[in-house]
Amino acid sequence: METVHTVAVLTGSEPLDPVAVAAADGADRIVAADGGLDHARAAGLVPDVLVGDLDSVSADGLGWATANITIERHPADKAATDTELALVCAAAMHPQRLVLVAGRGDRLDHTIAALGALGAESLAGIPAIEGWWGSDHVLVGRPTRPVHVARPAGTTFSLLALHGPCRGVTITGSRWPLVEADLGSVVGLGVSNEVLEPPCRIELTAGVVTVIIPGAQP
Repeated sequence: METVHTVAVLTGSEPLDPVAVAAADGADRIVAADGGLDHARAAGLVPDVLVGDLDSVSADGLGWATANITIERHPADKAATDTELALVCAAAMHPQRLVLVAGRGDRLDHTIAALGALGAESLAGIPAIEGWWGSDHVLVGRPTRPVHVARPAGTTFSLLALHGPCRGVTITGSRWPLVEADLGSVVGLGVSNEVLEPPCRIELTAGVVTVIIPGAQP
């Protein structure tokens, strides 16, 4: 089996932020979720696969994809979002690192679903999972995959339990540490912490934790 280190999944309905483009540049494979293909090409990125029901990709983009890359087309009447389907496609490549990249989006429900998809069980075996939503950096931690916030002292970060309660959450190297704390679903306990002594380490004994670093640099 071919070794794939990094797969980037490009999604969203807005142009990509330069820091997001930098995060995707150099990936071994790029998977575009529907209209994300147009934003990828506009940013100088070349996808390898186009996934989705293809209701938002432009005619020009679809024509290019038809002539140049693999297309995994799904019916419009489906139970998963295009982003979720693109992540499943990426996971099938067995990467060591998966990066979701988006220029934000125009719908809150799509944003929540896309970021939440990074914690799906189908991705649990990937050693490193992160995302760039605009210029916000997103890291996903599990009991087997602690999160390291390798940012300068004073960097703001937040922890959110987007997939249900997290147990045994311990944060070291932060202004407000936690020791074996329980984090309820989408509550404010983990919001607006700061790096005190980098790298800040976040561990947990059960659940999936999403760490967001606003306005970060790659």
